[in-house]
Amino acid sequence: MQKKLILVTSPPASGKTYISKLLANRLKHVVYLDKDTLITLSKHIFAVARQPFDRSSDFFEQHIRNPEYDCIVALALEALDYEDIVLINAPFTREIRNMEYILNLKDKLSEKNANLVVVWVETSPEVVHERMIRRNSERDAWKLAHWDEYLAECNFNIPSNLDDPKIKDDLLIIKNDNQHELGVSMKEVLDILEDNV
Repeated sequence: MQKKLILVTSPPASGKTYISKLLANRLKHVVYLDKDTLITLSKHIFAVARQPFDRSSDFFEQHIRNPEYDCIVALALEALDYEDIVLINAPFTREIRNMEYILNLKDKLSEKNANLVVVWVETSPEVVHERMIRRNSERDAWKLAHWDEYLAECNFNIPSNLDDPKIKDDLLIIKNDNQHELGVSMKEVLDILEDNV
């Protein structure tokens, strides 16, 4: 069986967690990892540093963001020694557009005889805005209070730089503006993933 690291990515509130869990429950031999699990540790770092808990702050950017990603990827690479598929639920908003990062990750995966699969959750900014309001999470406070500024910095475009026409499952798209398109694209993605197991 070909091992896989699946990154379920997109901007916050696009539906990554819901979709990640659907995929993890459907696929076999999966380790599910959610970067949000590390928020407990991040809160402790904010507290020890006597900084207000603000995941949009300069402090978060300088001292926490990248180590969170390093940690979740290290856990995934380790898990691939014991299971066939590892699925990470995390935005990876910068990383997936940085080909140096992607190629470096693919090199690490090749040592595990594993491939990289990116599942992009395509959700419109309008739907994301509605979902942020509905979920009422403290991590979205700054985004909602500065929505236009946040939107200007956030890239909702499909990361087409990852798509190699010769590889069927390197970049998969799940549309998530409504239940109908979610159901259709989820079936398509699962058919591809299950066919390539």
